[in-house]
Amino acid sequence: MAETGRRRISILGSTGSIGVNTLDVVNQLGTREAFDVVAVTGNANVALLAEQARTSGAKLAVTADEKCYAALKEALAGTDIEVAAGREALIEAASRDADVVMAAIVGTAGLAPTLAAAKRGADIALANKECLVSAGELFVKAVAEGGGRLIPVDSEHSAIFQCLEDNQHHAVERIVLTASGGPFRTWSREQMAGVTADVARAHPNWSMGLKISIGSASMFNKALEMIEAKHLFNVAPEQIEVIVHPQSVIHSMVGYRDGSVLAQLGCPDMRTAIGYALTYPERPQLNVERLDFAKLARLDFEAPDEVRFPALRLARTALERGGVQGAVMNAAEEISFHAFCEGRIGFLQMADIAEQVMDDMVGYGAAASMDDVFAADAEARRRAGELIAQKEMAA
Repeated sequence: MAETGRRRISILGSTGSIGVNTLDVVNQLGTREAFDVVAVTGNANVALLAEQARTSGAKLAVTADEKCYAALKEALAGTDIEVAAGREALIEAASRDADVVMAAIVGTAGLAPTLAAAKRGADIALANKECLVSAGELFVKAVAEGGGRLIPVDSEHSAIFQCLEDNQHHAVERIVLTASGGPFRTWSREQMAGVTADVARAHPNWSMGLKISIGSASMFNKALEMIEAKHLFNVAPEQIEVIVHPQSVIHSMVGYRDGSVLAQLGCPDMRTAIGYALTYPERPQLNVERLDFAKLARLDFEAPDEVRFPALRLARTALERGGVQGAVMNAAEEISFHAFCEGRIGFLQMADIAEQVMDDMVGYGAAASMDDVFAADAEARRRAGELIAQKEMAA
């Protein structure tokens, strides 16, 4: 920690929804009193990245897109903020001397820089799913060997983290991930078949980025969270449950062997989980909406439908098969997601493609190194791309 007593923080993916909310939390807590911002990174939104760097007092600003380097350099001209671009620059930013690193880069692009931060020994506030979905055992091992802490930022995993009693892991019977059900909770498969990305991105409760919003609509987001949960909390696949909870007030639960169930509740606002991750084990004073139980009146629950939302079934398949199936499922889903957003395939075809690629690569074993993870990821993307091209030709 810095000699001033303030914590040093780097924010990987600062221009996304998690990154923006992280900077809001940092500002609420008082940038000069609580945190020194070491680095902020983004992609092509140069104007926002430059503004964030200026207002947060960051020492370094990095764009992942090398073509944006000149624009970022110009936007920060006249300041003493260091500017860099490209994949290696992201890794170098993550390697800077920060006490906590917010890992909020979406997709496998966030894996290498987050791993670098973990190996250095930083506390990792984890919002990037791919670190655990694609490389769970390797990533958890890297965090342990680095000596830092792994603190989840996803609202569901943060809830579980908060409900796990010290020294009672042996008494955990189940963990229950809640899902809002997204905008298509009551839709038939026939209705979902023709939806566009603009329709799918409209989440009923949460304000999130495009990738996570559509992942919520397809429940691929929840499927990835199931795989994350296994690695975060060291539980068996059969101990992981999903329940649909439309109000998104209970963020997740832990059931113990004595029949007790502990739940974490709150208004749907990512800043609560972000603030907890940044200041753990303290609970910061945050300007977020408080629950009004009298107005809330009711909490509803229903079993998830794995016929209409097959992503949940695919997650269980990946957990049962092990190996690199998580990486394969994630890579195929990412490629399918982009194809869906471009109008090249339908909403339901995302799961079809992921399942076929998983079946085709079922013989791949466990990853002994990160090179194995990246190789499986690349092969799954290649196969998913071929399947998408075939579907386009057949259409």
